[in-house]
Amino acid sequence: MTTPFQKASEWIDAENAQDPNIEIDQNTEYPKELLYSNRMYERLMQFEPEASEQIQIASKAQHICRWKVARESYPMDRVGYLRWREDLKKFHAKTTAEILEKAGYNQDFIDRVSFLIEKKLLKKDAETQLLEDIICLVFLEYYLDPFVHKHDDEKLKNIIKKTWDKMSEKGHQEALKINYSQENLNLIKASLGL
Repeated sequence: MTTPFQKASEWIDAENAQDPNIEIDQNTEYPKELLYSNRMYERLMQFEPEASEQIQIASKAQHICRWKVARESYPMDRVGYLRWREDLKKFHAKTTAEILEKAGYNQDFIDRVSFLIEKKLLKKDAETQLLEDIICLVFLEYYLDPFVHKHDDEKLKNIIKKTWDKMSEKGHQEALKINYSQENLNLIKASLGL
């Protein structure tokens, strides 16, 4: 018999598989958000194998259907960016809640997953912090390099510092184990004064 977790996971993957944006990983093309979702889940299970079912789902659904809320539909300034990010969190939480309800989860479970996806009580709630660590680790491992080619050193140092400040000490230790290019490792060390 299929469990609610298996159903929810399949449906989250099916939604993310519709992403028209394609990313290449090891010579294979993937829908961008499906690849991101897989990376989030895999990193979570490496970092915290005993993670609750709620946080496992929140990690998979972190960017669910993100392409449907275009950045360009908001003013292209700091205020517009922050509003877009806030609206995205609510959109991801709502989209996931609908899937979880269909999969048979109770309201308390659904509310907890929404709480995590909306990243409430960061630094105070252990699971919200765990999710933030995973987001930062996935960014550093897979998405820092493309950033390096788009921005100047000062902006990059600022991005790295902000990412580092969001993480726990355990997250920091894990981040330093990632296999960076020498150039990116030097940049990270320079940003953090290591």
